[in-house]
Amino acid sequence: MKYLLSVLSLTVWLGFQVRADDYKASMFGIKSNGTTLNTNSIQKAIDFIHEKGGGRLVFYVGRYLTGTIQLKSNVTIHLEEGATLVGSTNIYDYNLSVRFPALITAYSADHIAITGKGVIDGQGRELANNVTDQVQKGILKDALVNDRSALWRPKGIYLRECKQVELSGIVVKNAAEWVVVCDQVQQLKIDKITVDSKAFWNNDGIDIVDCKDVIISNSYIDSSDDAICFKSHDATKMCENVEVRNCVARSSANGIKFGTLTSGGYKNFKIINNKIFDTYRSAITIATPDGGLVENIFVDSLFAYNTGNAIYLRIGARWNKGRVGSMNHITIQNMYCEIAEGKADAGREYEGPVEDLPRNISPASIVGLPGQYITDVTLRHIEIVYPGKTNPNYAYRGITPAELDSIPEMPAAYPEYSQFKELPAWGFYMRHAKNVNLDHVILRTKEKDYRPAVVLDDVQGARFTAMTLAEPGKKKKQVHVYKSTDISLPK
Repeated sequence: MKYLLSVLSLTVWLGFQVRADDYKASMFGIKSNGTTLNTNSIQKAIDFIHEKGGGRLVFYVGRYLTGTIQLKSNVTIHLEEGATLVGSTNIYDYNLSVRFPALITAYSADHIAITGKGVIDGQGRELANNVTDQVQKGILKDALVNDRSALWRPKGIYLRECKQVELSGIVVKNAAEWVVVCDQVQQLKIDKITVDSKAFWNNDGIDIVDCKDVIISNSYIDSSDDAICFKSHDATKMCENVEVRNCVARSSANGIKFGTLTSGGYKNFKIINNKIFDTYRSAITIATPDGGLVENIFVDSLFAYNTGNAIYLRIGARWNKGRVGSMNHITIQNMYCEIAEGKADAGREYEGPVEDLPRNISPASIVGLPGQYITDVTLRHIEIVYPGKTNPNYAYRGITPAELDSIPEMPAAYPEYSQFKELPAWGFYMRHAKNVNLDHVILRTKEKDYRPAVVLDDVQGARFTAMTLAEPGKKKKQVHVYKSTDISLPK
């Protein structure tokens, strides 16, 4: 009920915003020629509108070059169709005195928005290469990772500790790093935006960090890293009361991801009617490797095509600093997923890295730790289609006690569905889980697989209802139970 009231309060606020005065960008000497650097004049306009009590700064057709600008309370940036805010490719046009430099920023601002049908273009590839050049020359200090800057690359939009925020209609593309980041924002609406995030590596599409009362809807995300990603950086806070609805995403990492950094955790999520395609890693990953709590996650009508993995639920112990992570009450229902035979993002300019080999196609997985069980998981009306064609001479994992015990726990590893390399099941692998219910789950493989469909290892309580396990060829035992109790197998 508390979650419902929070969402209703957000809806009421969004439905009763008051239209304030409009101010044309040209009124402040802001040039649309694409070459004049407008940083100071745009900031002056924002400050002026803020001091006047609020309004919209309206940009019309043209290209408006700028460095870092900071939104203030009661100010909306409105981009008419044909208007483009263009990020400078000179790193020194950005505010480098903050932890997360970005093109558009806001700190402790209330009732702010970026709206319209225009574009925010970070020119991130050229900007990122120029940053790397400055690091190589010794002007900026940065530990280059694979000869690429990891520290100074500006984000597209970074909003911190703001309230009543709306992003709607806009296209945000070509950031040098994460594209849209909302950090400890309350009452956030993201609707009908497009994120095109393939200008460089490590380009998350939308990052929601320790936010509360969030709606993300009707949006399209195409990214070279996680498309829609929830993070928790602060152990005293969490992402809470979040709804993601009617979105389409493609990623060279994960489609929808909880993590990786999970200090506080996630609570009360609804993820409804979303589509994932051509995605290298998992359609949905829910992970808590850093001591955070994950509770009450509801996923309904998730459709995934040509993806490396369907579902990955994981408890780890990486940077938990003595805190014990937990994952409870997860429901995933009405899901259809087709697993790629090859690399799902092959041919992209920034593909996901080939890693965790040798292994054949990985199963969906629910993997806790000894004594840290993932509990109360319901998988209902789910169909996952696998390609099969596994080669036991390339990678092999058997189901003898010794072979199952040899699978490493890897508590401190980066949580990724492929981290264990070869797993002993082709459809579902569950380890260290309690109270798992599979109702009308269909697992199909198009070609033969040497492994059984399902392996349970240290699962305490599992119910299989109306389950279909379909593999061509000679019938074999498809469910293997090891060190598990209270298991009701499909008949």
